[in-house]
Amino acid sequence: EYSCEYGSLKFYALCGVGGVLSCGLTHTAVVPLDLVKCRMQVDPQKYKSIFNGFSVTVKEDGVRGLAKGWAPTFIGYSMQGLCKFGFYEVFKILYGNMLGEENAYLWRTSLYLAASASAEFFADIALAPMEAAKVRIQTQPGYANTLRQAVPKMFGEEGIWAFYKGVAPLWMRQIPYTMMKFACFERTVEALYKYVVPKPRSECTKGEQLVVTFIAGYIAGVFCAIVSHPADSVVSVLNKEKGSSASQVLMRLGFKGVWKGLFARIIMIGTLTALQWFIYDSVKVYFRLPRPPPPEMPESLKKKLGLTE
Repeated sequence: EYSCEYGSLKFYALCGVGGVLSCGLTHTAVVPLDLVKCRMQVDPQKYKSIFNGFSVTVKEDGVRGLAKGWAPTFIGYSMQGLCKFGFYEVFKILYGNMLGEENAYLWRTSLYLAASASAEFFADIALAPMEAAKVRIQTQPGYANTLRQAVPKMFGEEGIWAFYKGVAPLWMRQIPYTMMKFACFERTVEALYKYVVPKPRSECTKGEQLVVTFIAGYIAGVFCAIVSHPADSVVSVLNKEKGSSASQVLMRLGFKGVWKGLFARIIMIGTLTALQWFIYDSVKVYFRLPRPPPPEMPESLKKKLGLTE
């Protein structure tokens, strides 16, 4: 039935392939939106809104200008996806084995949070160089039009540091986001099969299982957007105001200000997260990888708690 053993090297490698496709394809698909968002953050006088940003970009650079930075986006987020999903599976099994069967069940939310945080730590190191090149290409007019032009220029000016100076802010933004993305997804899948889907997962078709994956992915994406939105708002203002600190920006924006634009972000992040989980799970189905059902209480724990006859 399965093409490999759960937790084998082949299993991890194919999970990594799923991660490459799920993150690489989805992030590359939204490059035009990301380009305009970055330009609005850096030069709000020129790019006043999403629609204005699109029209100014098309007027100056043509329709092809909207695809600026697609190469570092595709390479960077493919690398990130490889590490994020591949290492998540590694750490989930590793930490689960360290805890033992009973504790792994009782502490499963903490297990998902720890495994995803560990995976994202490495994923951001893989992403940082391409993210740095992408931002230069998209936001500094005349600096470089392609990845081939940007990399030697950046290395010549600042050396290897040019590619990694953004890794700490990446960790601050991405690690909480990824922890929510994985833990919320896992618990939502569990809840959907328990309370919503009228039959056990083993009796569902592959298509029905992928629908559950998509719905759980969207719900996780909504929570991801809400959790990371205040930080994203502060980062946006910081990018356009040199000399301000994060705490000053936060004080000035106030509670209401940090939630501006949340609805648009929920639509974008929700859809992106749902598609990533859908692609990732589709790859697992295609390669016939083992996909363990939602966790159930071990028999030994049921006996301890007096839940068995």
